[in-house]
Amino acid sequence: MKPKLLDLYCGGGGAGMGYSRAGFEVVGVDKNPQPHYPFEFHQADAIEYLTKHYHEFDVIHASPPCQRYSRITKVSSTKNHPDLLQTTINALMETKKPYIVENVVGAPMTNYLMLCGTMFGLRVFRHRLFVTNPMLFMSPRSCNHLIALAMVDVTEINIIQKPNLL
Repeated sequence: MKPKLLDLYCGGGGAGMGYSRAGFEVVGVDKNPQPHYPFEFHQADAIEYLTKHYHEFDVIHASPPCQRYSRITKVSSTKNHPDLLQTTINALMETKKPYIVENVVGAPMTNYLMLCGTMFGLRVFRHRLFVTNPMLFMSPRSCNHLIALAMVDVTEINIIQKPNLL
């Protein structure tokens, strides 16, 4: 039997797909319709759904809206975006279930782990912060943005060490 994961603020299902490939049964929740979400989906308020259904899940992932803290959001408009991060973390702590919260660099998170796609051999140069329960202390490997520089001059590709995928 697969462990069951609740994917709060699921959007189109990118994180959910990763969890599914890792062996989880995934159920997504988002306030907006997600007609192409690849798993069971519930259109609902994430915190309300969590409060009513957390006991049905083994682990919970949440990716609250990040526009308030994103560097690309204009400073003058950050107040127009909801601040659901701490409310979400508090609600997750109340469940006493293992959880993972993901957000952007700049989000007011403490005791976080920063991950980047390059750490996993991907050509995705995005840093994301993760807070987990239980707490994680080390990242799997360092971020390696040198690959992007190597792409500019093909003669240097053999000189730069590519990240190990394992």
